[in-house]
Amino acid sequence: MRNLILVAFVEAVADGLVFPRSDWPLHITLLRFDVDPSDDDDVAARLSELVTAPAMGALGADLTVGPDAGFGHQGSIPVSLVEHHPVLQGLHEELFDAVASVGGRVATPRYVMEHYRPHISHHDGKRPKPGDAVVLDQIALVDMAPEGNHTIRRILKLWRLPAEPN
Repeated sequence: MRNLILVAFVEAVADGLVFPRSDWPLHITLLRFDVDPSDDDDVAARLSELVTAPAMGALGADLTVGPDAGFGHQGSIPVSLVEHHPVLQGLHEELFDAVASVGGRVATPRYVMEHYRPHISHHDGKRPKPGDAVVLDQIALVDMAPEGNHTIRRILKLWRLPAEPN
């Protein structure tokens, strides 16, 4: 299996960025999924094509950080919920459809579609505060184990808001 994830970064990142699995930039998980190894050669390219229109359409949405919560076993993972926004929910659903169309299998099927709970995991003291405004300005496709290396992550494709003209 090849493990991929679509996220909205809330910290600045660069296309192609490689980072340790223990040091993710702050992000909102949009959809985590697996694809068969036989699809490795072109699945990221096919998926990028399918995701471009919904990603570009969602960029610029103004999101608001909601209350803190605990996810995982006994709520041991501190997160900040992101308040419901129709653009974010619609993006999640379009990404789900795109992933399904390339044969992807969602890693957490209980937490998709109407059960999707957008959140930002706290990391190394970095975290948003309730009420913070977050602009959806960077959406990325990330390889969770590039070349089979599970200790790092690599941004395969990054969609951004176009730069403002001067």
